[in-house]
Amino acid sequence: MITLSEWEQQGQYESIHGHQIFTRYAGDKRAPVLLLIHGYPSASWDWEGMWNALTKRYYVVTLDMLGFGFSDKPKNACYLIRQQADIYECLLDKLDVSDYHILAHDYGDTVAQELLARQVEGNNYMHITSVCFLNGGLFPEMHKPILIQKLLLSPLGPLVSKFINKQKFTTSLQQVFGPNTQPTPDVIDALWQLLTHNQGLKVMHRLINYIPQRQQYRERWVGAIINSTIPVKLIAGAKDPISGQHMIDHYRKLIPNANATEMPMLGHYPQVEDAGAITAVYLRFRDNIN
Repeated sequence: MITLSEWEQQGQYESIHGHQIFTRYAGDKRAPVLLLIHGYPSASWDWEGMWNALTKRYYVVTLDMLGFGFSDKPKNACYLIRQQADIYECLLDKLDVSDYHILAHDYGDTVAQELLARQVEGNNYMHITSVCFLNGGLFPEMHKPILIQKLLLSPLGPLVSKFINKQKFTTSLQQVFGPNTQPTPDVIDALWQLLTHNQGLKVMHRLINYIPQRQQYRERWVGAIINSTIPVKLIAGAKDPISGQHMIDHYRKLIPNANATEMPMLGHYPQVEDAGAITAVYLRFRDNIN
């Protein structure tokens, strides 16, 4: 396991759009570029279990989005999905990347859909070569938010965030992990540290507005998957109450020639719950498209 302090020490901070953004990249710069996009409410450390295997094959690039992890968490930011997509594009531009693959999870799926939508529209000067989604609300009509998400979305949101403590956070995490792959104390500690870093609890009710954004831009973001001409893959834990079996079934129904692999016993954080299994499925996907 790569500890949180090691993860931070091996990264660097970049000034992007006036904010300090934590970034991390490793691997052979001549290898294909793989962009990892994390979920809510965690950070790029989610990928630590896959990191060493992926960096042997690819030049892997990731960051903590604005409002997440080690990055700045401005109290009055709007936290729009398109702004997060802009941050990724800015980093890729700084790294002189022209072609890249995406592996995304949860909130990151929505950011990946926005990046894909730009490509479908022909607006993108960088080319996405493939996209792989892990559990996330790809279709807003299938997303089943848990209680804490509903409360944060409500007018009580700013108040609710003041009452979130480590025990409540732990309970929420346990609800969304698979029954046999529950989060270890180390994982809970790391995710709690990332959440509370830079007074992160104070922006949780602002970050949650990705849920109404998904409804607002549904046609654009779902259309991006349907109309994309590049390989697209879904790997998802079926035991996830938020976006599990019901999301997988809907994906197969809506997406032409859907390429989906369900992990029957995993929950909402498949890459944390069984990093080895998710890495193996992802590498098979990549081998089949090369």
